[in-house]
Amino acid sequence: MQNIEKSIYKIITGSGTGSGFTISGNNHIITNYHVIEGNKSVAVEDYKKDRFVAKVVMVNRDVDLAFLFIEGYENKEVGITLDEDIEITNTQKIFINGYPFGMPYTVTEGIVSSVSQPMGNRHFIQTDAAVNPGNSGGPMLNEAGNLMGVTTSKFTDADNVGFGIRHLDVIKEIKDFISTDNAYHVKCNSCDSYTIEESEFCVNCGSDIDISLFEEFEKSHFANFVESTLVELGMDPVLGRAGRDFWEFHQGSAQIRIFVYNRNYLFATSPLNKLPKQNLQEVMDYLLKDNVSPYSLGIYNNTIFLSYRTHLSDIYSDHADEIKENIKNLALKADELDDFFVDNYGCEMSIAAKV
Repeated sequence: MQNIEKSIYKIITGSGTGSGFTISGNNHIITNYHVIEGNKSVAVEDYKKDRFVAKVVMVNRDVDLAFLFIEGYENKEVGITLDEDIEITNTQKIFINGYPFGMPYTVTEGIVSSVSQPMGNRHFIQTDAAVNPGNSGGPMLNEAGNLMGVTTSKFTDADNVGFGIRHLDVIKEIKDFISTDNAYHVKCNSCDSYTIEESEFCVNCGSDIDISLFEEFEKSHFANFVESTLVELGMDPVLGRAGRDFWEFHQGSAQIRIFVYNRNYLFATSPLNKLPKQNLQEVMDYLLKDNVSPYSLGIYNNTIFLSYRTHLSDIYSDHADEIKENIKNLALKADELDDFFVDNYGCEMSIAAKV
């Protein structure tokens, strides 16, 4: 399982994070439908923390699966494999792979509690391995790196009870989806055909389709305000999303975070550098100088931060354009200052830096 991490991705939307993965010989990233629900483009982050915009090209809400496509991406990794003939048995070891709570890649181990647990109108793999929010859409693997299932849910108030979509259901979705375009396809489970135009009915068999499957979540005024600022920075705002009303991205080496603070403030901040072992007094003297206005420099947990705060009501005022400029310039200033503290005071980059 040494190359497995390279085949597993963090999926990031305006609603939160999940996991996804690729299968050897297939260029689509597989995840849960509920991870990308309400989005037709999402951010995908690989093991090197590089981010890409991925289009949602297939959704099947009934099975809770979705396929993503990154323009120009070719899956060259030999990691996770599919085998229709693998035998899955109760008490067999199973490994949950993914990004729980949006944290770095992790693996948890458990056993198969049930190979075919009925819930609703489908059967699922049940496991006692740790499954947490953010694991959804990640692969369940055996020791050889074969796909056993796709992590989909857990009981909220129960320990050691997680569920996954069976590998045979995933194989069927892969075999059924043969497309030469990158449009958004909604699958009809009555006839296994796909509809790409917004419709209440399957174009092939006439079965009902929930029109909401074609709709994207509406963004708040605050989200539109922040994302228009990211566009001015020259980036696709999809790449900056890290959750509801929260953005996190790198400008050069510096990590930038933008979010609502205390329900009343727009807060933009960047963890720049660790405090140095030496020359501490010199660093403190510099930090106490008011030379980065309208921003402030501060220390939290031995890390130097550059920050900017304004009341949310200000984005509706005549100062809106000025606030946008301040946010944009904070990102540029952070990328300048983290190098400044390294060169002049011997500080290390923060743990959040991209180096």
